Amino acid sequence: MPSSPKTLYEQELDRLYDDISLPAKQYMLIRQSKRFMEQYYSQRIELNDLAKAAFMSRFHYARVFKLLYGVTPRNYLRDMRIAKAKELLKSGYSITDACLEVGYESLATFSTTFKKSTGYSPREFQSLHKTL
Repeated sequence: MPSSPKTLYEQELDRLYDDISLPAKQYMLIRQSKRFMEQYYSQRIELNDLAKAAFMSRFHYARVFKLLYGVTPRNYLRDMRIAKAKELLKSGYSITDACLEVGYESLATFSTTFKKSTGYSPREFQSLHKTL
């Protein structure tokens, strides 16, 4: 059975892989750690743990992740959490519930990060997207 054609994203990852000539095992481990972040974004995720699972130092891990995806692991996780929080706020979640749901333990940290990322406070964003 033939495999489905690769998406543009997968083609670009393959091109990057060829350009930086990363050992296949490291490449696979970085991709697995990204999937792990996508699946468990609401839990506490430490850079040291991701790096250890990929058998790399935290500095090498962050460098390779950025080479592959264009952002650091920390920024990738932050952006993903903020995107999920935006969805939750649009669907009617309270700010506190959205904050906790996406993995922030502090409402103040969440609000500051949200504002830096979107240009709006969570309350302003919620007001803008309130459905009547």
